[in-house]
Amino acid sequence: MKEAVVALGSNVGDRLRQMEAAIKALDRLPRTRVLAVSRFYVTDPFDVPEPQEDYLNACVKLETDLGAHVLLGACLGIEAGMGKVRTYRNAPRLIDLDLLLYDGERYNDQDLTLPHPGILQRAFVMVPLRDLYPEGVALGLQFQQELEQVGEGTVRLYSR
Repeated sequence: MKEAVVALGSNVGDRLRQMEAAIKALDRLPRTRVLAVSRFYVTDPFDVPEPQEDYLNACVKLETDLGAHVLLGACLGIEAGMGKVRTYRNAPRLIDLDLLLYDGERYNDQDLTLPHPGILQRAFVMVPLRDLYPEGVALGLQFQQELEQVGEGTVRLYSR
């Protein structure tokens, strides 16, 4: 079994319900199970072309026998099944699933780049990632120093 990390985000509609549904869908994937879920965080939109609602973000640690490309395809399928429509870059999102890390492996092809290229610039990814990997090292990726440099900014713990 391989270990993988998926980041989740939503800023349209019932964000919490959509995030919980996506986590359940990940856990139902064949030969895959959710090992841990970070806390949920509210974050300001990042690098967006127009004003948007705040995001709800989290990270999920998975154990899977699916290959990295298959897991990415499954994440895209979950997004589509939940109604995500890709209109333009950084558009508001009903649900967003990003494969961040896959068992310490590195990929750089037209379909998949791992580790995800934006991790070390995004507090909204690194803060939930720290919940899963408190030592600041996730599957060979050291991120604690980058989080200290970037700062937690407007990443706020979500309360129901």
